[in-house]
Amino acid sequence: MRKILLMGLPGSGKTTLANALAPRLNAVHFNADAVRQEINKDLGFSVGDRIEQARRMGWLCDQVVKAGGYAIADFVCPTAGAREAFQVGGDATIVWLDRISKSRYADTNQLFEAPHPHHVRVSADGTPEHWAEVIVRMLRPVFDPQKPTALFVGRYQPFHEGHRRLIEEGLRRVGQVCIAVRATHGTSIKDPHDFEYIRARIEHGLRAYEGRFVVMPVPNVSHIFYGRDVGYQIERLELDAVTEAISATQIRLREATRSPLECFLGNA
Repeated sequence: MRKILLMGLPGSGKTTLANALAPRLNAVHFNADAVRQEINKDLGFSVGDRIEQARRMGWLCDQVVKAGGYAIADFVCPTAGAREAFQVGGDATIVWLDRISKSRYADTNQLFEAPHPHHVRVSADGTPEHWAEVIVRMLRPVFDPQKPTALFVGRYQPFHEGHRRLIEEGLRRVGQVCIAVRATHGTSIKDPHDFEYIRARIEHGLRAYEGRFVVMPVPNVSHIFYGRDVGYQIERLELDAVTEAISATQIRLREATRSPLECFLGNA
């Protein structure tokens, strides 16, 4: 989940961890004190105001996530109600900084409820850089070539919604996929796009599955032969009729009348 809540008692190191984590994810960082000072000046620290602060912080993060980015909110978020409000627009990765037993604010100490469930529990051991790496590895897994992998071979001229749904089915069944792009660029009017353009389209379309797929160029594969069964199976994936009817030819015809940017964003 690209919406990340770094929560814990005041003085537990939330902002320090956020400053270490944000560059690793190229994330937008929302600090609660800054948001209160610049945007939420109307809110105090009553239970109701804390919940409203959490809702607004969540909304800010949701806008970043909708644009495809990572968003980090660092604030106390002390109660289950506040955390629920933060996640109204979308679930979040909950990181609990459990590094101190009490803060200098008695009212916050009394109000604070340990988060259950949470995804990462940060202890007093380890540097902010260490914990930032722990979180990054969880959020952005690295493709493992030794894990079972589904192979998709195609031209992807262009990569479209039908391709995306097909690959999602492969991801659902196997866990990770290798997308092999045939080197057909320029061989016919049906193959106008080069590999880098196709790869960018694929990576954009599958950005929610980061770390679970790899895109690579292959020669213009025209035949696939196999001999004895050596541990893999070949299977055709059949999707719903609407998806099967998506036509790359029709998409190419539409692209001919649109700008390159419109093509890139419109069909990925």
